[in-house]
Amino acid sequence: MLPDNILFSTSPAADLSAFLTRKNYSAIFVLTDENTHRYCLPVIEPALRSHTVFQVPAGEEHKNINTCLNIWQAMTDQALDRHAALIVLGGGVLGDMGGFCAATYKRGIDFILVPTTLLAQADASIGGKLGIDFNHFKNHIGVFQQPALTLLASQFLTTLPLAELRSGFAEVVKHALISDKDMWNELRTRTLAQQDWLRLVKHSVEFKARITTEDPKEKGIRKILNAGHTIGHAVESYLLAANRRILHGEAVAVGLIAEGYIAKTKQLISQADLKQCADYILEIFGKVELTDNDIDAAAAMTIQDKKNKGNKILCVLPEGIGKAQWDVEISLDEVKRALTFYRTC
Repeated sequence: MLPDNILFSTSPAADLSAFLTRKNYSAIFVLTDENTHRYCLPVIEPALRSHTVFQVPAGEEHKNINTCLNIWQAMTDQALDRHAALIVLGGGVLGDMGGFCAATYKRGIDFILVPTTLLAQADASIGGKLGIDFNHFKNHIGVFQQPALTLLASQFLTTLPLAELRSGFAEVVKHALISDKDMWNELRTRTLAQQDWLRLVKHSVEFKARITTEDPKEKGIRKILNAGHTIGHAVESYLLAANRRILHGEAVAVGLIAEGYIAKTKQLISQADLKQCADYILEIFGKVELTDNDIDAAAAMTIQDKKNKGNKILCVLPEGIGKAQWDVEISLDEVKRALTFYRTC
């Protein structure tokens, strides 16, 4: 059973119009980037009465306080009151940042997420995590706040380039690996082009919605959703700072293999399962090239991970396939060895 604020839609304009009519907001402010402004806004604009559209640059490198300042200024220039709503039309970056701006503007106004990427639909738009990057540390500043509505329409996925579709698939893979061995065995027999996206998105959304409803502030079981992210975020942050940007899903793919290796050394997963996971992930995502210096520098970024406690690096590790443990302490040396394994596997 999905929460009331999540809606799968085959008619996004009609469903959005019905929701806005019921809510009767004082003003509508639509946030886009250059891609969603061109390809996705025409889909929902017929549903909107008088509204303002504000466009920001696309990309993780713009998910920062400077872009937020521009958004807040535009909302202020429109004199939005606390009865207005912000519609975020975009992927995970825009959803995180736009939701954060809405949740903090005048202590919070309603926001509506219309996720347009696979990553956002299957993962980022579910659960109420909002935030921005700070000094290249991922999601370093943020809040928990649920959207008034998350509208999921698979037709937006047809606008995606292959690289973005593949990036989102990493979160789908993650959800299967930590929760559903049968789903893992089903999806790993197919190439990217053969996947049933509607079925996979529904599976991911139902799983994540259940976990985040049970643990909304990430005090316990919700932490398993960070699988692949302790090392993945570190690699992503380091490469972004070094002007070698990779997509979030590519970084999660690195993290899933590296953290799987640590799990194997702790006898939580078998060599055969590790190989099965690594082989499929590399087949889909290829390999991010890492030098010895890259490995040392990226590993050091794990010290700033949000899940840490004191000076302990805490990680989510697979327990076989279909289960996971959270708050497992790992060392800096283990991270380095895991990334070395990734480079050579």
